[in-house]
Amino acid sequence: MIIAILALILFYNNFGVVSKQGRACFNNMCFNVSLAVTIAEHARGLMFVERLDDDRGMLFVFEKDGIYPFWMKDTLIHLDIIWIDSNGKVVFISRNNQPCTSTCLNIDPGKQARYVLEINAGISNSIGLAVGDEIKIDFL
Repeated sequence: MIIAILALILFYNNFGVVSKQGRACFNNMCFNVSLAVTIAEHARGLMFVERLDDDRGMLFVFEKDGIYPFWMKDTLIHLDIIWIDSNGKVVFISRNNQPCTSTCLNIDPGKQARYVLEINAGISNSIGLAVGDEIKIDFL
């Protein structure tokens, strides 16, 4: 029984499930990210967050590739949202998304992705991020 529990802990740690922190690095910038792994974490995202340091973000991790629309409901800060495929390539960027509280539109990438990164608005432009760029993701 103890061996089974230890094996599960090792498995989850190796695949980033227990760890809720990670690091996402583009060619000239790294972000320390909080991980959103569960459905509840996906739903909450950065809602009600009043401030985000420029080197911080949230990385949404999905079980499989899919088309994952996002919205800005109850988000208080402007965000750049970056969709990343299983190979670590940027497939879509939605820049300077505005907060909303009532009628919120979906931001639909129309592209298959495995990860979605939210960072402060304007940063993706300032670092020259473009579709096709690669990202290295480490689960801490």
